[in-house]
Amino acid sequence: MADPHAFHEPKSSYTKDDLILSSRGGYFGPGNAQLPAPPMLMMDRITALSLDGGEFGKGHVVAELDITPELWFFDCHFPGDPVMPGCLGLDAMWQVLGYWLGWSGSPGKGRALGVGEVRFRGDVTPETRMVRYEVSVRQARRGQLALGVAKGQLFADDVCVYIATDLRVGMIRPTP
Repeated sequence: MADPHAFHEPKSSYTKDDLILSSRGGYFGPGNAQLPAPPMLMMDRITALSLDGGEFGKGHVVAELDITPELWFFDCHFPGDPVMPGCLGLDAMWQVLGYWLGWSGSPGKGRALGVGEVRFRGDVTPETRMVRYEVSVRQARRGQLALGVAKGQLFADDVCVYIATDLRVGMIRPTP
């Protein structure tokens, strides 16, 4: 399995173009982390990453998604009462954590492994201007199975509307 840092020099922020390149695979080396392609890519940019920041001092990521009424999910969830599906916000936090694992040098393909508890305190609607995801790494285990465990928060125009505890993403390596 290729060392992600042999293919990618870690940066402190990433543009939409960077994230789309990552969705094509190979950004962190063959067989390593990649993001989903649009429309499932649930962020427009990553504004901050660290190995030692966040609530637990073990890593932190801040990513943003610009909200417009034209986003694909508003037409179908729910007609006449459009809101962003909560599962998409949860998936976005898994995407952010998986990206952090690849960025920090863990080889393998990122896969969501679970979540402890998710609480919804509000909605993302077509009137929302921007969503911000803040993910604080609580545990990062390296080895045959790299594993990230984190707390995630989703802010709609600076109001926290989702909290997820014990987000878990593993970096799955192909079996020989």
